[in-house]
Amino acid sequence: MDQAGSVAAQRALIGAVRGFAQRYCRDSPVCVGLSGGADSLALTAAAVRAGLTVHAVVVDHQLQAGSGAVAQRAAAVARDLGATAQVQAVTVDGPGGMEAAARQARYAAFNDVRDGRPVLLGHTLDDQAETVLLGLGRGSGTRSLAGMRGWASPWGRPLLGLRRSQTRAACQGWDLPIWDDPHNEDPRFTRVRLRNEVLPLLDEVLGGGVPEALARTARQLQDDADALDMPAADLLEECTYGRVLDIAPIVGVWAAVRTRVVRSWLLSVGAPEPNFRVVSAVDSLIVDWSGQGAVAVGGDSDSRLLVAREGDELRAYRDQR
Repeated sequence: MDQAGSVAAQRALIGAVRGFAQRYCRDSPVCVGLSGGADSLALTAAAVRAGLTVHAVVVDHQLQAGSGAVAQRAAAVARDLGATAQVQAVTVDGPGGMEAAARQARYAAFNDVRDGRPVLLGHTLDDQAETVLLGLGRGSGTRSLAGMRGWASPWGRPLLGLRRSQTRAACQGWDLPIWDDPHNEDPRFTRVRLRNEVLPLLDEVLGGGVPEALARTARQLQDDADALDMPAADLLEECTYGRVLDIAPIVGVWAAVRTRVVRSWLLSVGAPEPNFRVVSAVDSLIVDWSGQGAVAVGGDSDSRLLVAREGDELRAYRDQR
C-alpha cells in the first residue's frame, strides 16, 4: 500500500480506538493483548496515539522455539511506543485441541494481570468473518453466528469494523516490526484454511464483499440473540435451584428461549460448552418425555455428568465409576 493508503489506515485505526474508548472505557487505563503481529501491534500503536494509558500484555504460549524472545521483542516495541508492557508465560493444555487450549490460557493470563482494566484485543473484520463461517459450518446456532462482540466486559475489540490489510498498512507506515506467526499459515488449523482457501473462493464466486457481508450478519444476529437471551435469563433465575431445573415454567415457551435456558443451566452445573446434540437431548426430557433415561452432558468414563428427569424437575448429578 502506498503512503497515502498507510496514512488513511492509521487515521482509521486511531479514530476507531478513540471512538471505542469514548463509548466504553472513558478515562480508564487499558490493557492491550499484544502478540507482535500486525493486528495487535497496530492496535497498541493506535491506542497510545489516541491518548489512552496502555499496558501491553504479551502472552508467551511456549509452543514454538524462540517464543520467549519473540514475546520480549514485542514488549520492547510496546515500550518504545509509550506503553508499559509485560510478558506472561503460560502452559497450554486442556480439552478442545491446541487452538482452544491456547485461547483459554491466553484469556486466563489477561484476566490475571488486568487489575480491573478493560482488555483490548486486535480482532478485525476478517477475524469476525472467519468466526461466523466457522459457526455456520459447525451448526453452532445463533450465538455462534453472531460472532465476536465489540464490547463484552472486560473484553473490547475496537477494530472489528476494519480490515486486516489496514492494520498491516498502518504498521508499515509507522515503521513497526511485524512478527508473522508461522501458525497463521499452517493448514493443519481449520481457521487458516478458511482464511487462505475458503473465504477467497467464496469472495470470487459471489463477486466480492463476502467478509463484509458475514460481519453484517454477525451484527444483525447479535441483536436477535440479545432479544432472546434476556427472557431466557429471567426464566433461568425463576426456575433454577442449584443443580435442579424446574421445568414447569418453560414447557410452553418458544423453543429458541427454552433451549437457551437449558444451555445456561447446563453450563451452571458444570457441562463443558454443551453443543446442539447435548442441548437437544436434554430439551427432549422436557418436551418429548416418555420415560427415557438420563442424558450424559459431560465428564469422562470415571465420572460422568448426567441429567435426568424426576417428576417436573431436571436434576444434574455425577455418576462415579
